[in-house]
Amino acid sequence: MKSKKLNRYAVLGGVLFFMGTLFPYAYAAADNSLKQLRTLVDVLEYVKENYVEVTDTDKLVSGAIKGVVGELDDFSQYLDPKDYKELKNDTRGDFGGLGIRLQKVDGFITIMTPMPGTPAFKAGVMPGDRIVAVDDKDVKNMPLDEAVELMRGPVGSKVKITISRKNDKGEYTNLPDFKFKREKIVPEVVYSRMLPGKVGYVYLVDFSGHSTEAIKKALKELQKQGMTSLVLDLRFNPGGLLTGAVDIAKLFLAQDEMIVYTQGRKPDYYQEFKTSARPDYPDIPLAVLVNQGSASASEIVSGALQDNGRAFIVGQRTFGKASVQQVMPLSGGAGLRLTIAHYYTPSGRLIQRDYRDKTKADEGGIVPDVEVVFPADKEAKVFMQYNNIVHTPGQKTPDMKFTEADPVLDKAVEILTGKVSLEEAKETSKKAAEERKAKKTDKKASPKTDDKKAGKKEASK
Repeated sequence: MKSKKLNRYAVLGGVLFFMGTLFPYAYAAADNSLKQLRTLVDVLEYVKENYVEVTDTDKLVSGAIKGVVGELDDFSQYLDPKDYKELKNDTRGDFGGLGIRLQKVDGFITIMTPMPGTPAFKAGVMPGDRIVAVDDKDVKNMPLDEAVELMRGPVGSKVKITISRKNDKGEYTNLPDFKFKREKIVPEVVYSRMLPGKVGYVYLVDFSGHSTEAIKKALKELQKQGMTSLVLDLRFNPGGLLTGAVDIAKLFLAQDEMIVYTQGRKPDYYQEFKTSARPDYPDIPLAVLVNQGSASASEIVSGALQDNGRAFIVGQRTFGKASVQQVMPLSGGAGLRLTIAHYYTPSGRLIQRDYRDKTKADEGGIVPDVEVVFPADKEAKVFMQYNNIVHTPGQKTPDMKFTEADPVLDKAVEILTGKVSLEEAKETSKKAAEERKAKKTDKKASPKTDDKKAGKKEASK
């Protein structure tokens, strides 16, 4: 009997210790919170004493903590000692991998961008594909970091990936397994070329430590070629470093302009990011292209340029990832990655979208000035040809043409070259959006029914 009490107190002490580490103010909570903690301890004790197999207290407590954090959002995460150690030692430099950037969307590990020239790109992996399994291990309910870790490995080693892709009916079906050989991934971050009408085109793959330097180099080369306006393409750009986003926004915004600010529950989490010097390109007409694959730093840049009236945005509403995480060490070598604040555009728009709450589907993200609805499968095909038709600054532009129509880019070029005014484009975009909304309303209002059966039912009343 004494040993059982000791077990109970050990479990209670372990849970309260971990909970106290996670939440410093837990001990000042109301009686209701303490009752819930007691319930949690009762469950852990009952499992430990009655489950069909012997259990490990540490694993049970760890699972309980993961459950707590899992109720918050897709970005907060409990890190066990092994994961936390790897996080601290991860340089995020060269690594053996497949060349894909991922996000958790609706609970699925979703491919945002296959990087040009990498194994995933060459194999035909598309933006929007879902990863179902890695080496036959189901990853559906797996934390994103764990799934990424399964895909990484020594250069030259092999891995099998099961991918699900949306078909014409909007249903996801599994494709034949992809078998990859991991490579050292050192992606180019900027691709550029000159478009007709002296329109410079820069496609930014992500916001890394070298993105600002690379984009400056590309812009100087385009200037030499006579660039008079610019398209900054951030489609399928999943983001990256905040410093990269701030530095790139500074290239175009006037001095002392707000770029972005963070805000959380605590006043300490409020932070402003502003320009501090005269920009390199204060006057060049600028269009920014975005889509559902534009996230994080991409949204910070496009939101800042839009709110400050420095650029017009073309495409579709962005992904809506703008959370600030803080990593805190816990006892026993574990760690906690917790969302402590969100990013807001200069005008106060919340960028973060709540994918768990379907009633907020139309909130968050960056809404373009000119919306161009483009089917995801066709847009992915446009993206997949970048590897051939764009080039690295300093190299000769290949003599190739677009094989896939790109209405988003075409619309931006039309506006920049004066073929259509921005006001006209906005009005056309607004009318098209109203028509799509009306069609959706009509479909909901008139579900398919058998008219004859409906008539019989009416007559029998």
